[in-house]
Amino acid sequence: MAKDLLFEIGAEEIPAGFMPSILQQLQDLTAQKLQDAHLPFGTVTTYGTPRRVAVLVKDLADQSADISERHKGPSVSIAYDADGNATKAAIGFARGKGLDVADLVVEDGYIFAETTSKGVSAEDIVKEILPQLISGLNFPKSMHWGNLDDKFVRPVRWLVALLDDQVIPVEFATVQSGNVSRGHRFLGESEFVIANPADYVATLEKNFVMVDQNKRREVIKEQLFAIAAEKNADIVWDDDLLEEILYLVEWPTALCGGFEDSYLALPDAAIITPMKDHQRYFPLMSKDGKLLPMFLTVRNGNDKSIEVVQAGNERVLRARLDDAKFFFNEDRKKALIDREEGLTKIVFQEGLGNLADKTKRLLELGRVFGEACELDEDAAVELERATLLAKTDLTTGMVTEFTELQGVMGKEYALLDGESPEVAEAIFEQYLPRFAGDVLPKTDTGKVLSIIDKVDNIVATFSRGLIPTGSQDPYALRRQTIGILNILLESKWNVNLGPIFVAAMNLLNVPADKQAELQGQLEEFFTLRLKNIYLDRQIPHHVIDLLLSNTALSVADAEGLANAVMNNRIDENVELVQAYTRMYNLVKDVTYTGVDESKLVEDAEKALFADATKAAAVSQEAWDNMDYAGVVAVPATLVDSINKFFEDVMVMDKDEVIKANRLQLVRLAYSVIAVIGDVSKLK
Repeated sequence: MAKDLLFEIGAEEIPAGFMPSILQQLQDLTAQKLQDAHLPFGTVTTYGTPRRVAVLVKDLADQSADISERHKGPSVSIAYDADGNATKAAIGFARGKGLDVADLVVEDGYIFAETTSKGVSAEDIVKEILPQLISGLNFPKSMHWGNLDDKFVRPVRWLVALLDDQVIPVEFATVQSGNVSRGHRFLGESEFVIANPADYVATLEKNFVMVDQNKRREVIKEQLFAIAAEKNADIVWDDDLLEEILYLVEWPTALCGGFEDSYLALPDAAIITPMKDHQRYFPLMSKDGKLLPMFLTVRNGNDKSIEVVQAGNERVLRARLDDAKFFFNEDRKKALIDREEGLTKIVFQEGLGNLADKTKRLLELGRVFGEACELDEDAAVELERATLLAKTDLTTGMVTEFTELQGVMGKEYALLDGESPEVAEAIFEQYLPRFAGDVLPKTDTGKVLSIIDKVDNIVATFSRGLIPTGSQDPYALRRQTIGILNILLESKWNVNLGPIFVAAMNLLNVPADKQAELQGQLEEFFTLRLKNIYLDRQIPHHVIDLLLSNTALSVADAEGLANAVMNNRIDENVELVQAYTRMYNLVKDVTYTGVDESKLVEDAEKALFADATKAAAVSQEAWDNMDYAGVVAVPATLVDSINKFFEDVMVMDKDEVIKANRLQLVRLAYSVIAVIGDVSKLK
């Protein structure tokens, strides 16, 4: 008869940001452990609130399935002597499998032991795996308490472990499992009994714990939008904020608060940031998109004395807005351009100077990159001005207090200073994208400033030997690299980053004898990130390897060729791949110096020379015009000539002069695809 399993881990308040990962890990780990134990089950569902994580397994079998296994032993010649008697090898093999020698089976010249393991009861399996579920979870940070060696994300206070109505004994950090859980810290019972797993969700709801996070999320959304509709307002929505609030409450009740209209004189960002990032409030705006002096928040409790809670939230927000108002008024006493001296007091990285030094490097990198991407004169002027001002908002009180506003307040202050909208926008866009899935810069000036700022950060950090390893990436260099690549992919600027790296290294005074090694490290790092981008787009591994084998390609070239190959699918043209692979094997180490047409004897080699010369010219013209579809289409036009050549012509002729000339001919024909990359990657 199928049973249900419940395992609840009660703890002190768990950081909201950790919860989605914890619940996913718990679900995956539970399913994996049960599968490894060969114990059939129905569904695995995880639940989570600030004070608990739980897993509920439905329809768990009474016992695991019997397992039949066949073990291969030594050969018959080793297992038995000339008289057919079992040797020590056979006897030992049988004993190890718990069998008599007579039970061994001979087949295909070897002996085999066939064993059957009886199924284990669900109770015994669950007793074994539940402690493993606790120890198997990983957290960004763990704690241990008292004199205990046990570690968890927060101190564990209670455990519930039930197989139907039977308590499964589990111990962790001196806490013994039982059937007693705890309700909402202020509204529910301090302790109550869970009769069986099927009653878990309902029993907790009676004690003011909405343990199902999916239901809790929908309830929060319904409450927020209902209040917004009453106010005839729209919510400044943020999915990440909702997800954070979701794991801060066990019994959600939304409420609306307000603040004085006078604060609306501040830039919207100076109001919204304290609300969202510091207080976890949703701002409200009018139907025409103007910020309103109201906010929504979610209480962890019911609506009793809700007006007191509202007043408390308003009082806290008012203090934050007073701070913002003070910093804003103080900041406005000095224009951004007059803050350059303050950059000398802010260290960039250890041993690499201050932000004033970084600004000087960015000005020079901007000129180098601007020329490479053929930035027009107006954009170049805007870029220089934006670069001068790029880091100055870091000296303001507003950004010092609310670091999330870097770039945001720079844009606001630049506009108030009378700077052009293009310059102001670039100051903001230099930090884009800020996270995975964030928007990319839209203006050419902003794109260049974002790229050179990130290149300087990456090269500077690499020059200090701080290359990300494993999961360690304290300077977010992977994110910045992906940001650069995505900007280049979106902009389609045909810029090779190699010279940009060299310029950055020179500006950072990297010794000449260290630059080649550092260049290789940077190119490898960027190539791996580009490979990951293509893998996310479901481009086959061998196609990616083909393209990235050509280190001379710019990001725009790689993107154009990737799309062209996927549209043409030359990798699936078996005859083409075979023809070019055959040539590759002959000339992979041959440098092209030219074909002497006068030394071509056979009709097939003359025909290949004519076709290859024409194809190379067509390919080069397509390449010059960035017609990647044209480049990818050309190799197939040579397949017949190549095959005919190999049928009729002996490449490795006894005459060394003819042999060398024919190898040059093969190299010429192969060059039609070599521009894409190493064809051996398609095998």
